[in-house]
Amino acid sequence: MIEHRPFETLGAANHGWLDAHHHFSFAEYHDPARVHWGNLRVWNDDTIAPGTGFPPHPHRDMEIITYVREGAITHQDNLGNKGRTEAGDVQVMSAGTGIRHSEYNLEDITTKIFQIWIIPTHQGDAPQWGAKPFPKGERSGHFVTLASGYAQDTDALPIRTNARVVGATLKAGQTADYPLGGTRKAYLVPATGSVRIDEQTIKARDGVAISDVEVLRVTAIEDSEIVLVDAA
Repeated sequence: MIEHRPFETLGAANHGWLDAHHHFSFAEYHDPARVHWGNLRVWNDDTIAPGTGFPPHPHRDMEIITYVREGAITHQDNLGNKGRTEAGDVQVMSAGTGIRHSEYNLEDITTKIFQIWIIPTHQGDAPQWGAKPFPKGERSGHFVTLASGYAQDTDALPIRTNARVVGATLKAGQTADYPLGGTRKAYLVPATGSVRIDEQTIKARDGVAISDVEVLRVTAIEDSEIVLVDAA
């Protein structure tokens, strides 16, 4: 099954400093058909104005992955972690038993992020945070794992759930395959460009919910940057 979810059909809330679009039910947006996809619970497409951001607020029992599309985001939390994650890079926060954090755009330009929440496999672990640069050249023409709950993915940021977050950059005309094995679910969003999946054209910031597929084949119509969650 390949379900195309065009960007214009997503839930949306414009707060002035934050222009948010929701692939799944979130905050004031609720769609009973779009509550989660496997253990993937949230995929927010956020545009954050310069000098603004999310003030300190708490989370618990959620794996929160931030993929920066443009600009940079600066994280600070009550564990003493502080870091700046810039375009193309990824940060992971395992909220565990509880963490309080802020996320600000301290840049002079607009910051655009995907924020992805995945339900953890189990609860009660201590909170943690980490970030890592992933140069686009390393994922040119194929998918690479950015964050993973599987021990064999030693180069990825660790998350505490049966899922992977992967990314690829494809030149126009290039094709990349991703094995799903027929039993898992995937959710894919092009950060830029446009791609073709099963004869459907998927534009930048559209979502695609995928299931019952052995191998997912993605072909770039134009130069594209792709993010995919492989979910249980």
